[in-house]
Amino acid sequence: MLIRMTVAVIADIVGSRQLDDRSSSQRRIEHAIETVDEVGPQSRSRMVATVSDEFQAVFDELDAALAWVMLLRLALPEGIDLRFGLGLGEISSVDSDSEHIYDGPGWWAAREAIETVHRLEDRTVPHARTFVVGGGVQDEDMSDRLRVVNAFALARDEVIGRMSDRERRLTYGRCTGQTQRALANAEGVTQSAVSQALHASGAAGLVAGYRLMIGEQP
Repeated sequence: MLIRMTVAVIADIVGSRQLDDRSSSQRRIEHAIETVDEVGPQSRSRMVATVSDEFQAVFDELDAALAWVMLLRLALPEGIDLRFGLGLGEISSVDSDSEHIYDGPGWWAAREAIETVHRLEDRTVPHARTFVVGGGVQDEDMSDRLRVVNAFALARDEVIGRMSDRERRLTYGRCTGQTQRALANAEGVTQSAVSQALHASGAAGLVAGYRLMIGEQP
């Protein structure tokens, strides 16, 4: 399900006003972003902080954007989470003293997508964190594929949302190619404990899905 189109990504911090140390949390999020940039799919424009509690990035492919977003959620430090709105469509730069001002259908779609995440989270899907909107996309086939993508994203969010911090770390490790033995050593537990945690948390499906999104066999 490879969709080739510019993908604008807007992220915001879940419960940013309730964080005990907002500055420290910002630095930890930015460190997680740097870590994921080293091992995850390549972006066209890396994720950077913009205003308030928001971040923005640009990807060339939806598959890469979805894979990268999942890795970042898994890599975030304890007690911190992000929402993501992904918008498909053209983007343009706006003349400004800032290098991170963009406009165009892709960004409008990303804004609509993150507002949709907020509505879902508040009303019916508390673990919702990711949604995709096609900016100006009228093609019926594309609309059908985006419905499938969003169904997948919401199901994925539900699995990640129910994970413990350790389960997220272990899933991140498996996605990035670490062995169960290496993860067990890092966590100070047995390999059997790692295997059981991965099995019980639903990590296997996430890892297989991640590999499919980056073009590998699960």
